Amino acid sequence: MMSELSQKLLRIVENEAMDEGINKTVVPYIQFFKASDVSQVLHVVYEPSFFVIVQGAKILTLGDHTYRYDPLSYLISSVHLPVTGQIVEASNSHPFLSIQITFTTEQIYEIIEEYNDLNINDNCEASLGLCMEPITTEMLEIIYRQLSLINSPKDIKMLAPLYHKELLYRVLQQGSATALRQFASAQSNAGRISKAIRFMQNDLFEPIHIQELADVAGMSVSSFHKYFKDITSMSPIQYRKQNRLQEARRLMIAKQINASTAAFEVGYESASQFSREYAKYFGLPPSQDIKKIKQALI
Repeated sequence: MMSELSQKLLRIVENEAMDEGINKTVVPYIQFFKASDVSQVLHVVYEPSFFVIVQGAKILTLGDHTYRYDPLSYLISSVHLPVTGQIVEASNSHPFLSIQITFTTEQIYEIIEEYNDLNINDNCEASLGLCMEPITTEMLEIIYRQLSLINSPKDIKMLAPLYHKELLYRVLQQGSATALRQFASAQSNAGRISKAIRFMQNDLFEPIHIQELADVAGMSVSSFHKYFKDITSMSPIQYRKQNRLQEARRLMIAKQINASTAAFEVGYESASQFSREYAKYFGLPPSQDIKKIKQALI
């Protein structure tokens, strides 16, 4: 049954993911990713999402934590996280294909509030905001129903929210439940850090002090540092820096602007400091890195 469902999902994604990279769908919270070759290490910011691979395999790294996942498992990102990834199984005949289903903390909280058997322990220790679990037949069935809406757009408005809610409900019943639930409570340590992360995402390019972030989280500075690293596997300063650098890279590619302009757009006051930190993070100076990316896209 599971292999049959996996093949059905694969056929849908193969038919819809015609372009390399991200392929958006008519279902607002679902998109596909395609790669016809293995990749170098890629840097990306994951938003809160459910990820499942239907073909190929990928290695993800967040700080000191490394995951290898394939069609037998799914990945959950509970908050915005800057990660590095490498596609390790892909070819022209069997491209890497994956599904991303986004969600919000509010949607998780609504489900927990509605179902009394999904209680949150506000006092539990904060855990890493990224986790991987074995995929189940129930989840594959729900994902298949969601993807089937692509060919039935008239049903999206009515059925998509129901299927989406059902998937999150099933996820909350799995081993990842504790890791995901903790972010839905405003009073849990993870929930407080999640609030600070959302604050950072909204003001990513403006000057900000750690004390201000700790105040947003309702924590002391020392507690904020500890729990922030527990969840993101990095310090608040590292988190902010990596997000800025990734956005600068995106701007240089999408808007075709130079490094100095990108640096100032993401909040750097010194172009030389930006270039040093960019080269350290991505492995090449901005101009060489962007040139390499553009050549790969030709």
